Amino acid sequence: MPLESITIFTDGSSRGNPGPGGFGAVVVVPPIHDTGYTIHELGGRETYTTNNRMELTAVIKALQQIQDSRFKIQVFTDSSYVINGITKWVFGWQKNGWKTKEKKSVENRDLWEMLVGVTKGKQIEWKQVSGHVGVVGNERCDEIATAFADGTKPALYQGPFSAYGIQNVFDMKESASAVKEKSSSRARSKAKAYSYVSLVGGKIEVHKTWGECEARVKGKVARFKKATSKEEEASLISEWGQ
Repeated sequence: MPLESITIFTDGSSRGNPGPGGFGAVVVVPPIHDTGYTIHELGGRETYTTNNRMELTAVIKALQQIQDSRFKIQVFTDSSYVINGITKWVFGWQKNGWKTKEKKSVENRDLWEMLVGVTKGKQIEWKQVSGHVGVVGNERCDEIATAFADGTKPALYQGPFSAYGIQNVFDMKESASAVKEKSSSRARSKAKAYSYVSLVGGKIEVHKTWGECEARVKGKVARFKKATSKEEEASLISEWGQ
């Protein structure tokens, strides 16, 4: 367990991208005046947003909780967008009047400016972790973020670490089964689509192209998935129709 630093885990989620989204964060604060370690779980929802905006919001909300600059801060996120943006890209954007190298306006400028503001005066070490491979703190943040994105409000813990239900939150080991599942999922995502199945407002539709599916679900509370075979298509229709 880190002894002299505040540890932060963050994650963001968006259904539809853009669509309903949520963010989650776990902030672990070292003992202050012999109070012991404390846990602050954070989360929230936006009805129409993107995954990147939720990733940024999670980090901003977590850093806003920290007023004591004596502690070093370790931020763990699976977002390369956040890591690269705050450690590399943002300096060029600011120098160029918030324009990219292609002279285009920087996306999510409002949040980037907020993030720059909340990092001032803080000693932050940015660490990227792999997402969905069993890293405990990241998995908890994912649970919080996806719950909010799906419209359910999870119970958020605030209190002493000794009473926290996730005592291995600092465990950075990747789960072998989760890594295998992610690898399988990545291979599946590259497989040729037989069709796309969507569920919007209780009605199921089947689409032959991703463009048709995207047009239906974009910006809505929806479920959608690629089917790689006729059998998988039928299984999805049966499962979602129950």
